[in-house]
Amino acid sequence: MSAKTYAYYSGCSGSGTSKEYDLSTRALCAALGITLADVPDWSCCGSTPAHMVDHALSAALSARNLAQSEQLGLDDFVTPCPSCLKNTHNAIEQMRDPGFRKEVDRLTMRPLARKHRAFSVLQLIYEEVTPEGLALKIKKPLHGLKLAAYYGCLLTRPGRSMRFDDEENPVSMDRLLEAAGAGMLPFPLKVECCGGSFGIPRGDVVARLSGRILELACSMGADALVVACPLCQMNLDLRQKQIRSAVRLNFHLPVFYYTQLLGLALGLPEDQILLDKLVTDPKPALAKIEIIRPPDVPAQPAKEVPA
Repeated sequence: MSAKTYAYYSGCSGSGTSKEYDLSTRALCAALGITLADVPDWSCCGSTPAHMVDHALSAALSARNLAQSEQLGLDDFVTPCPSCLKNTHNAIEQMRDPGFRKEVDRLTMRPLARKHRAFSVLQLIYEEVTPEGLALKIKKPLHGLKLAAYYGCLLTRPGRSMRFDDEENPVSMDRLLEAAGAGMLPFPLKVECCGGSFGIPRGDVVARLSGRILELACSMGADALVVACPLCQMNLDLRQKQIRSAVRLNFHLPVFYYTQLLGLALGLPEDQILLDKLVTDPKPALAKIEIIRPPDVPAQPAKEVPA
């Protein structure tokens, strides 16, 4: 892998609700020889709602971050968040239209001087380090751990924009975790929506969609779900108690970021991967690989809650 530096955009959630994703991403990349340079004075990309209000303004939010990355003299822009990546890709593609670009430039007052490429951190690791290269660095294999990789509906979609992995049956996260020693289940809901940002206005929608994902993973014998999206992780982990009540099933399934498990396999200190930030206790799952001592009560499969 070339000793290249990438402009790194952590996104808003990386500073708060998904701090463990940001820190574990940084630690993992450092351990793999990937140099990340923080985009200076970055701002919100607009996330899910901005494009529903104004397409030009939404693109301008991402264009400003690209302009900020030019201060680093870098063309390649990486982020761990699928929503941030989608918005950045959209901005780059839409600005190929001269009229649209003129409007964006008017809003930012900072026309882009370079041609930029945007990647997810997952894509960067998969293509630059490769599963084979990762396997050579593993110190604590994840043998005995059965995982379901959940990519969510944005990470590889739409294929014409993301241009990474298969948009309907992605395998990149599976391959990396396999290289780390984990057993990967053929999870059929890997790109189904978890409910996204409906968590506040329509909790019933999230309960139904995320509940289906959690229930199937449990029924397949998964020890944990693995994700690459802060919003997916929040719905599946933080809201898991609400979901259990809504769908009347009793599952306790930890939901890791892939960066946490890969960091664990590389032997990174726990204070760099922040496993204690997970809401659903990860110890029963990690006990399968004897990294953490088994708790008194073993993990239980999903079962119906009595009426």
